[in-house]
Amino acid sequence: MPTMLQASPPALTPRQKQVVELIAAGCSNEEVGERLGISPRTAKAHCDVLRQKLGVARRRQIPRAYRELTGDDPLSQSLAPGRSGSGD
Repeated sequence: MPTMLQASPPALTPRQKQVVELIAAGCSNEEVGERLGISPRTAKAHCDVLRQKLGVARRRQIPRAYRELTGDDPLSQSLAPGRSGSGD
């Protein structure tokens, strides 16, 4: 008797994973858009979809929900090494 578990992680597109990484790195929608070559409005739309998929009410909760549901740390992905030595 197979049972379906509701706790399976939501399927995220590669672009959505990039947006999660950038949010975890502290980027605003404007910065997300600039880094990904999309408009800030499109970045916000990605955030809205991520909030729904991850079941959170606020943008800042996205990285934590992603980590809890997938077991992956969004900051350990592709962005972490590239941020060192930045003198901004």
